[in-house]
Amino acid sequence: MRDRFYGCSSRGGLRLQVMERLRLLKWLTLICFFTSCGARELSIKHKSHTPVYNHTLATILVQYASAVYMSDLTALITWTCSRCDGIIKDFEVIELIVDVQNCLQAFVGVSEDLNAIVVAFRGTQEHSIQNWIEDLFWKQLDLNYPNMPDAMVHHGFYSAYHNTTLRPCVLNAIKRAKEFYGEMNVMVTGHSMGGAMASFCALDLAVNHEVKNVQLMTFGQPRVGNAAFASYFKKHVPNAFRVTNEHDMVPHLPPFYSYFPQKTYHHFPREVWLYNLGMGSLVYTVEKVCDGSGEDPSCCRSVSGNSISDHLEYFGVLLEAETWGSCRIVMGNDLIKENVDLSGNFVLRRNPSTSIVKLKPQISTSHSSV
Repeated sequence: MRDRFYGCSSRGGLRLQVMERLRLLKWLTLICFFTSCGARELSIKHKSHTPVYNHTLATILVQYASAVYMSDLTALITWTCSRCDGIIKDFEVIELIVDVQNCLQAFVGVSEDLNAIVVAFRGTQEHSIQNWIEDLFWKQLDLNYPNMPDAMVHHGFYSAYHNTTLRPCVLNAIKRAKEFYGEMNVMVTGHSMGGAMASFCALDLAVNHEVKNVQLMTFGQPRVGNAAFASYFKKHVPNAFRVTNEHDMVPHLPPFYSYFPQKTYHHFPREVWLYNLGMGSLVYTVEKVCDGSGEDPSCCRSVSGNSISDHLEYFGVLLEAETWGSCRIVMGNDLIKENVDLSGNFVLRRNPSTSIVKLKPQISTSHSSV
């Protein structure tokens, strides 16, 4: 049968053809080594300066992004809330900022396990998340980003961080933490609109306050600026990951129009897309690290963004408030409001304590992984 396959009339002829094919295969292997294989080596060398996605860190930071939604401020600032346990229990809140007027909330604290300052921003607290998503669909680029030619951003997201009580209080808390614990990494996180604010915070820290080793990881974040802004962001905050989940609606918004690349919203890199493979009891989650464009067509853009439920849960962690009905705040009588302004916005502040062991000195990680 093999003789007929190769078209040979004898075993000697078959053996000769096999040897010739093997010789050809060796030449092709050598050609690959000196051409395409060499190209891959250059690519790997380039990637050595690219942050590497860390699954374990993602599963930790998503819990901080969940905890910041808690409305019981006493439990939150003392880190005794129902979401302040498990792998994030060794954490000390230094400052809890509540912007009552704009229904915004964030905290800054120190994680012993991560050996880092963690900043977390709460996502939207709109009465109806469906209405918020519908409004987001029509948002236009409407603000020139300061000192950056051609870069435009979403005015609402920019203002939520820059023009509220959040920014000065976050910066002050980071300064206080570093005065007590010394120089360390700063990790910024948030979900949904909180991810948008976290992005502006990370860029602010890197550009305006020369904070080294700023790391950003967001979950279900919307687009915040155009391609010029995305390019600028990538340059100054290279250690950034945007985690997206299955058919989550929000990362698709505001819309991206490929035929107007400079005039439309454009995600900054790098996306990590979570999606499920298999069926029944054999389903498992894939974490795909996407390309460096920010708009990889093979990641979340490859599916329709039609799910709210995929937006509200990442890695099995709930990312919403106990209720969407209001910006309800629960606070014990033993907590003292500080820096209360005319709009009722306030800060709950704690001095760093010796309950957390002095953290190890940081080693420079200018090209380290998240």
